[in-house]
Amino acid sequence: MPTKMRLQRFGKKGRPFYHIVIADGRAPRDGRFIEKIGTYNPVAKPAIIDLDFNKALDWFVKGADPTPTVKTILSDKGILYYNHLLKGVAKGAFSKEVADVRFEEWKASKEAKANSSLKSEELTEKEARKKRLEAEAKVNEARAAEIAKKRQKEVEAARAAEAGEEVADEAPETETSEEAAPAEENSAE
Repeated sequence: MPTKMRLQRFGKKGRPFYHIVIADGRAPRDGRFIEKIGTYNPVAKPAIIDLDFNKALDWFVKGADPTPTVKTILSDKGILYYNHLLKGVAKGAFSKEVADVRFEEWKASKEAKANSSLKSEELTEKEARKKRLEAEAKVNEARAAEIAKKRQKEVEAARAAEAGEEVADEAPETETSEEAAPAEENSAE
């Protein structure tokens, strides 16, 4: 019976969620399986992979053939690399302790790389957000300046209108007083 390591689809339309299973190669994709060894959620960013390392390694060593996607997941989790190291131990190239040390170094470097890429993504997001806020601040300052100019013009127009009314009110008084003054002069003569 040829065994396959494959994905079994769950989830709603457009929101897939997969179980990583060991199944008979003749069984349908979402049909019977022998054992569930993990889950894979590609919708999350970054994708969430929960995998039982020992079970996956055991089945891979036994000869279960992974599908291309599962092979990528196994590679990402280090199962293929650890299998490669175990083959070196079997050939006598180095000891099991050396293989474990090499695997831990690989794992640490992979985690550091992942963390640095996450940090760089966060920094680029922060920089983009900062630029967007600065642009919005400039636009808001320009709008505030325009509103202040309009209000200043309205205030000046209102002052001019009030001053014009006061001048208009004062002008007839002076004209009447000038008209009254010649009349007084004429009466004095």
